[in-house]
Parts: sequence; structure tokens; C-alpha cells
Amino acid sequence: MKIGDTVRFMNAVGGGKITRIDEKTNLVYVEDGDGFEIPTPIRDCVVIGAVSKETNFPRKEVVTASNSAQSATNIKPLTQNKEDYPKATEQLIETPDGDTLRVVLAFFPLEIKQLQDTSYDCYLVNDSNYFLFYNLLICNEGNWKSVANGQIEPNIQEDICTITKDQLNNWEDIRVQLLPYKQKAYTPQKLVDAEIKLNVIRFFKLHSFSENEYFDEPAMIVDIMEAQQKKTFADITPDEIKQALFTKEQPARPRIVKKAASMHPDVLEIDLHIHELVDTTAGMSNADMLLLQVDTFHKILDENKTQKGKKIVFIHGKGEGVLRSEIEKQLRTRYKTYYFQDASFREYGFGATMVTIK
Repeated sequence: MKIGDTVRFMNAVGGGKITRIDEKTNLVYVEDGDGFEIPTPIRDCVVIGAVSKETNFPRKEVVTASNSAQSATNIKPLTQNKEDYPKATEQLIETPDGDTLRVVLAFFPLEIKQLQDTSYDCYLVNDSNYFLFYNLLICNEGNWKSVANGQIEPNIQEDICTITKDQLNNWEDIRVQLLPYKQKAYTPQKLVDAEIKLNVIRFFKLHSFSENEYFDEPAMIVDIMEAQQKKTFADITPDEIKQALFTKEQPARPRIVKKAASMHPDVLEIDLHIHELVDTTAGMSNADMLLLQVDTFHKILDENKTQKGKKIVFIHGKGEGVLRSEIEKQLRTRYKTYYFQDASFREYGFGATMVTIK
């Protein structure tokens, strides 16, 4: 450590800039954002980047598309430092659940106590085992403009752009395009092209920036994959839903029926995600996939209708999508005597419904 370094306290909230170092007592004097000197043991300080005086947020270098690859830093749950990561051509560390594509945008106010006037850093978080080519666009009067693009490594977060207060109105409609790949044999993922509507009013409200699993600081998190899923459901027209529910032709048969975990041996667990039901969705429309999922739901209930008291958990994914709505509609009409409720939030989040045969 040296005079002028910015540090954060390890065992207390706060930090600041080192103004004096007393080697005899192993103390450093840290000037906080209010100008007060705080004597602190050297062992209780850690050197970080520049800190905002108002928020104590560590601020990272603002990057553009041309130099964004140099700004990659690790996602919080991973213990490795950036220096510990092998180069892109070497074998990278993969997480156990990283083959499920999960990517989010995170927004940080530079001055959280001045939300009416501050700018915002935008981070892209790649919480997966895939390399990603990315392109972030904003819409201005019907025309799309790329504001950040490049490549991001697996399990990395990257500061990709900064948004000023005057630019916020142009961020009501954004679009994120992703091309995932690996540098070894792998199962290809579909291209992601998610259109997202941001409520810019949220940027001026303190409660919009909350604790999250990726950063030590409060941030506004936008789940890109969830937005893509909602767009897919929104593209299904009422006529397609009606046709899918009453057509006799079935595009495929279920491939997997998952049993519940051993901790609940009396509960039958059925995953209705389309990739759990078929090997490939090639040639299937959104209506075809919905039909298969609803048909599997009916099939499982019919097979267990004589087992009074039997509990079945149907995993349909988060949100208020078409599949969840259709399941609840069927339970209220065709299966009126059955009891249903949201499944355990601890185990499934908002993405499952538990049905009890009556």
C-alpha cells in the first residue's frame, strides 16, 4: 500500500484514500468521502479501484466496443481472479450449471445519492460456460443503433458502456443479440435476439437498485434470457393457441419424465420445458411446442387420476407466460376437484405448480 491508494475496509462499511502510513503501528489513515481521517490497521484494508465519494462504489474504467475485451472482471460467485483465468485458447474453468445460458445486464448509478442527475454504467454479465459475441442496440425513431459490441469470455462480467442522463430516453427500447459458442465440442445454442422495454423512470428510484448475486453493490438487473422467453410467448397469437389446443396431430412425444428428488420420494416431478420433452425443436412452431407441453400435462394427470392425494409438481418456468396461464386455466375448468398451488419457492422459484389429486 502507498499514499494515494484507494482502499475498502474489510471488517466495516466504508473506505477512502490513504493519506498517511504509520509503519511503527501498522496503521494507515484513510480519508473518507466527508474528509475525515480514519486510523485503520493495514491488515483490515484492501486496495481497490477509484471510489465514488457519495456511494463508495468501486468504479471501473469506462470502455467502448473497441477496448471492452480488456475490461473483463470476474463474476462475484467465482473465487478466481482475472489473472488466474487461462487465455481464450486454453481450457477455461466451467461451472456445474454453466451449460444453461444465463446472461444479464446490470446498471449502476455513478452517484446513487444524485439519481436525478447521475450517469449509469452498464455491465454485461455472462453467467455461463459459453463464449459470447454480443451486440447491444438502442432504438431511436424506429432506427436501431449499436452502442456496444464485442466478445465476452465465460463466467465474466464486463463494463460495456456508460449512459448519461440525457441519453436515458433513447434506452426505452433496447435489443441484445448473442451468439454463444465454445472452443471445443459442444451442443450448439440458439442465437439470442431479445427486444427489451426499459422503464426509464426506474433509473430515478432508489429501490430499483437492489442486492444481487453478481456484485457487492446494489444494481438494476435485467435478465436477457427471461426477456427472450417472454418475447417468444408474446409472438404466439390467440388463434395459434386455440388451434394447438384442439388439433389432433401431435408433432412429437415426450422423451423425459423426471422423478422427484430423493428428499421428496412421494412427489412426482415433471419438467415441461420443451428441451426436456424432445431432442430437437427443429421444424416445430411455437404453437406446436405449446401443444406438446399441454398434452404432456394432461397425460400425466390422466395416468395418476386414481391416486388420491398424489402430489405432482409441474415445472413450467418463471413468469406469467402462456404455458403457466394455460395450466391454471385447465386446472380451474377440466380438473376442478384437484387442489393446486405454487410449488416450493425455495426449490423452484416462481417456476412451478404443485397439483394434488383429489
